[in-house]
Amino acid sequence: MRIFILILVGLLLLNTTAALITVFRKPRSISSVLAWIMTLIFLPGIGFIIYLFCGRGIDGQKVFQLTDYDNEKIAEIKKIVDKDNLKADSGLNINLLTDARVLNRYFRNMDSSPLSKRNSIQLYTDGKEKFEALFDDIRKAKETVHVEYYSFFNDKIGNKFLDLLEEKVKEGIEVYLIYDPWGSPGADKKFFASFVAAGGNVAPFITSKNMISKTRLNYHLHRKIVVIDGRIGWTGGFNVGDQYLGESKKFGYWRDTHIRIVGSSVFSLQEIFIMDWNASVADKTKKMDYLDKYFQFSADDQLEDLSLQIVSDGPDSEEEILKSGFIKMILAAEKSVWIQTPYLIPDDSMINALLIAVRSGIDVRIMIPCMPDHPFIYRATQYYANYLHKRGIKIYLYQNGFLHAKTMIIDNEICMVGTTNQDIRSYALNFEVSTFIYDTKFSWKLTQIFKEDIEQSLLLTDEMIKKQSHWLRFKQNFSRLLSPIL
Repeated sequence: MRIFILILVGLLLLNTTAALITVFRKPRSISSVLAWIMTLIFLPGIGFIIYLFCGRGIDGQKVFQLTDYDNEKIAEIKKIVDKDNLKADSGLNINLLTDARVLNRYFRNMDSSPLSKRNSIQLYTDGKEKFEALFDDIRKAKETVHVEYYSFFNDKIGNKFLDLLEEKVKEGIEVYLIYDPWGSPGADKKFFASFVAAGGNVAPFITSKNMISKTRLNYHLHRKIVVIDGRIGWTGGFNVGDQYLGESKKFGYWRDTHIRIVGSSVFSLQEIFIMDWNASVADKTKKMDYLDKYFQFSADDQLEDLSLQIVSDGPDSEEEILKSGFIKMILAAEKSVWIQTPYLIPDDSMINALLIAVRSGIDVRIMIPCMPDHPFIYRATQYYANYLHKRGIKIYLYQNGFLHAKTMIIDNEICMVGTTNQDIRSYALNFEVSTFIYDTKFSWKLTQIFKEDIEQSLLLTDEMIKKQSHWLRFKQNFSRLLSPIL
């Protein structure tokens, strides 16, 4: 028995030493260091297997190998957008709001994202309405349809979507599709076989390739993009699956936010799609060029003077561009910060920004779901909801099904609609895209929708937190400790 204990202690010391060396061998945030140390020490052996697949990071890999030609074409497109902006009304909000100008400049410097001043936007919060309108746009496509989703399920709506794309291919329309296999159950070669045989083009996102050797298992395409004829763009929170139409018994009604864009900002969505496609296809002959047909202006009578900026971000970037943009928005607020997110697992910098806002007298409200879709993530979300509530932030629990919207509204003047959740995974691990809209009318529309959602929500109170069981609080605290790696 004594020998057994000595061997056990020796193995534990060896495991602990190996854990410390493994975690500290590369720069990490303190929270990430602590989370991985806990995983490696308290799950001997298994923890190292988890780390092997999920913890090593991209290690400086260049996911997007842009050539001089690519950079030249992208620069040309931005100049075209800038030139088109001259047609816009000089009285735009972007010219009046100092904070909007500063945020615009930050994104342009960090992500080369151009400000587009001539756009029209339609807002969708219901899945059935969104897909009906999207499918109508696709049916009317004359030249190209480019589709990119995190989740493309092999279910009723997924098959209906793919059948429609196959129909367009048979009409002679160019159709490309990118998906993330991790988020797309049943989307295998057999699922896409008929579409590909008809002439369609499909590619799993690059992070699904060589996941073990390239340590990409923990990195996912979370973008949702559709570009039609280089003129119409779709982006937001909805994926492709029956549950997003409210047809899941588990989730019930699915409350999300998606936008349809017409205008020069669609060029940014098209650029992102081309880069994602070219990074994902192994055959160089199948790479896309920056053709004129991919970047087409809509008629002036279809456009409004609505300014927006489409920003992409991912783990290949040295800086967390989108998160920093959110922090800039929050710290610029003078009256209100209203946020909707399905997952609330902010890092220390985001928490500090929210607390600075609420302690400055800003009306800070955050709306989250009342039910989980991922147990650990939801318990961590509950922990941070309780934590922020106790410090003066109003937390609303949406009751009418599952809330999946990713939005932010500042002072009814600047807002964001995107794919980015308010969690560490979206900040640092996922490839995301979000649209920042500098328009008081659209921001007001989003505010009114938020108010309608409040009518379907419960305001978190001290009494509700006190009623939470000790076991639930333990799960919340434990999940919170793992939040940097969830």
